[in-house]
Amino acid sequence: MPADAASKIQMKTPLVEMDGDEMTRIIWQLIKDELICPFVELKSEYFDLGLEHRDETDDQVTVEAAEATKRLGVAVKCATITPNAQRVEEYHLKEMWKSPNGTIRAILDGTVFRAPITVAGIEPNVRSWKRPITIARHAYGDVYRNAELRIDEPGTVELVYTKKSGGEVRVPVFEFSGPGVVQGTHNLDASIESFARSCFGYALDTHQDLWFATKDTISKTYDHRFKDIFQAIFDAEFAERFEEAGIEYFYTLIDDAVARVMKAEGGFIWACKNYDGDVMSDMVSSAAGSLAMMTSVLVSPTGVYEYEAAHGTVQRHYYRHLAGEETSTNSVATIFAWSGALRKRGELDGTPELMAFADALERATLDTIEAGEMTGDLARITTLEDPVTLSTSEFIEAVAGRLAKAL
Repeated sequence: MPADAASKIQMKTPLVEMDGDEMTRIIWQLIKDELICPFVELKSEYFDLGLEHRDETDDQVTVEAAEATKRLGVAVKCATITPNAQRVEEYHLKEMWKSPNGTIRAILDGTVFRAPITVAGIEPNVRSWKRPITIARHAYGDVYRNAELRIDEPGTVELVYTKKSGGEVRVPVFEFSGPGVVQGTHNLDASIESFARSCFGYALDTHQDLWFATKDTISKTYDHRFKDIFQAIFDAEFAERFEEAGIEYFYTLIDDAVARVMKAEGGFIWACKNYDGDVMSDMVSSAAGSLAMMTSVLVSPTGVYEYEAAHGTVQRHYYRHLAGEETSTNSVATIFAWSGALRKRGELDGTPELMAFADALERATLDTIEAGEMTGDLARITTLEDPVTLSTSEFIEAVAGRLAKAL
């Protein structure tokens, strides 16, 4: 194992490091201590996105982290809490801060690509799935940028569009006869266009078919706009390239896509609007084995990349950790967030040794599982005989041992 800074793999440019909350915050530090810093002279601009610090800064730290990502081009993010009413009380928050992922995605725009991490011994629950399904999730708008209102008495709600050029358009939403709730969502043609181009480009890069699904039969203006923009861009810019590559693009309703995907073999990209992608990526990852076995990267239209673990902060394990109990928390998605960010940093900076390190880190992680050493969530579902269930730290240490030998 490298003993000094001079013998470690060097980085030319820092990446943005966004720390997070609860059990994933504990894992974050273990990964740095055991898997990254012994081998890489890590350069990062650190931002603490833990809920307490977000509250102290009135959530400005999240905005600063996103702006730094635009400047440096690559970020890696730990899982963070999106507070609800219970969290506001638990953490004594000033207010119910918005999703940090939503804030970051609104600033960076682009598309989130998520795919299961496949490994021998962890078989999909869906018998027909033979290859990974990649979810391409739009990263702007919808409920993540909504406006909401609690209705406390009878009255009328309208959508009012006041044009800068003068005049206004009013659309009735609902006439309330009693209490209720209402929300408004929006999206932008420019963001939908970048989403479409990202999806088409990724399909060509990975040589996979592309599905796109919304509910345009019900949402005849909002969802239909997505459908129309995708089709126009495909016809004008990508149809011939798809034909030459021997891959297919098609549109279908979201309910039809859900039915089809359960009988498909996989090996395609499924593009979804923001909320649909949020839900469907969890479905795909869970059906493929575990929520902690999925890669996630936000790709902006300007060529900015943010890698993250696409799961929660593992609150239940954190409380056990605080009580001094041993936990067996799966760290694979967080490890792959780091490896993805380091590989992209190496690619952009022209440092192949950093890219090779990222490859070795991922291989050591998968080799550990395939050797029958894994965390409890995988041990309960593996087809390998006599798996050894490791604690949170023991699994990372086992990966570190294999990584050191490989290097």
